[in-house]
Amino acid sequence: MPLHKGPEPDARPLSVNPFYGAADPVGGMAEAPPKHRLPDVPTPPSTAYQLVHDELMLDGNSRLNLATFVTTWMEPEAGVLMAECRDKNMIDKDEYPRTAELERRCVAMLADLWNAPDPAAAVGCSTTGSSEACMLAGMALKRRWSARGPAPGARPNLVMGINVQVCWEKFCTFWEVEPRQVPMEGERFHLDPQAAAELCDENTIGVVGVLGSTFDGSYEPVADLCAALDALQERTGLDVPVHVDAASGGMIAPFLDEDLVWDFRLPRVASINTSGHKYGLVYPGVGWALWRDKEALPEELVFRVNYLGGDMPTFALNFSRPGAQVVAQYYTFLRLGREGYRAVQESTREVARSVADRVAALGDFRLLTRGDELPVFAFTTAPEVEAYDVFDVSRRLRERGWLVPAYTFPPQREDLSVLRVVCRNGFSSDLADLFVEDLTRLLPELRRQPHPLTHDKAAATGFHH
Repeated sequence: MPLHKGPEPDARPLSVNPFYGAADPVGGMAEAPPKHRLPDVPTPPSTAYQLVHDELMLDGNSRLNLATFVTTWMEPEAGVLMAECRDKNMIDKDEYPRTAELERRCVAMLADLWNAPDPAAAVGCSTTGSSEACMLAGMALKRRWSARGPAPGARPNLVMGINVQVCWEKFCTFWEVEPRQVPMEGERFHLDPQAAAELCDENTIGVVGVLGSTFDGSYEPVADLCAALDALQERTGLDVPVHVDAASGGMIAPFLDEDLVWDFRLPRVASINTSGHKYGLVYPGVGWALWRDKEALPEELVFRVNYLGGDMPTFALNFSRPGAQVVAQYYTFLRLGREGYRAVQESTREVARSVADRVAALGDFRLLTRGDELPVFAFTTAPEVEAYDVFDVSRRLRERGWLVPAYTFPPQREDLSVLRVVCRNGFSSDLADLFVEDLTRLLPELRRQPHPLTHDKAAATGFHH
């Protein structure tokens, strides 16, 4: 007979596993919830969290994603600020006047950084990213062309290199503008200024110059482009404005290439965009669109909305969006200042140059760029390498967790397939060492292949803008 009588057994079934065990009637999971319709009953918060969390573990590690230009690391303090502001609607400037003020200050800081003739007179706004900013800039160019009184039935056109980000093709499709693209040729992988000027006519709404091509990280010669358009105006009277798509380079060149003239110092540059969530060092998604002055942004594109308690001017495409990213951008401007940005971007460029040199030293690859403009370099297999191609390299690197895109260049250089490495803040020299070590470790196996495994089925292995 027992000396001590224990407690009465719990009437509930025994919980063997608090989450995955079906025996737990509160937090347990007897079967997977439906994926394509709403569940019939609520799910406990801890269970819902664990389900979503576990599925997302199959995503790639963003810090090892060398395909993306988007920021993947910020200081914890920035994360706290963003959490505090994620419920603030940016459009509601009457209710959140300080958030609106921080946006205004960011615009003024960028206007000063990009050498606007009168930073106080420059106009601009935050956007969800460079794609929206480019749409706004293109709309302004088209509206200015319309105001010049084109011939009835005339179709507007926009001149750009074939290397532009896909958002420009979208703009031309959405707003019925003819895209006129300067093709790549030989070892020139972006726009040629003289070729761009030759494509212009009386219906050209503008020319897009790219400060930092996504294909190889190179800067387009914006000053030479403006000079070619100046000469065109002298010959023909055509006055064609330039928009600079500085999605990445707009936050690199002002700190590392101060003598490079590409911005509002050039009178022909009417507008500039950048991505705050790229080398602006903010989590996605925030971009910026700026115009030289009020004349460059037609007033009819600015809507004044009597909504939520105040009369608010707005010229973004989106309406409701959180203020968190704008606040994070202001935090980063305040936190780093010019010297801080210079130090961060210089370190990133040095990592890119170092890794590019070490990749070249392996002997199996040929560099197209070396990371000395954007902290980005592109490379392809050396001519004598026949056992494997860039698509094989990309897939083998993915086995080690590295996401490195492989893709083919546009028409007239479709013979060229490359790998591209984007170095960002947070891709430290230690991580760079690990990347080079993993690439080096893969080469003996790749060299022993009888032929490239992709053959004629090569397909891009990472998203390329």
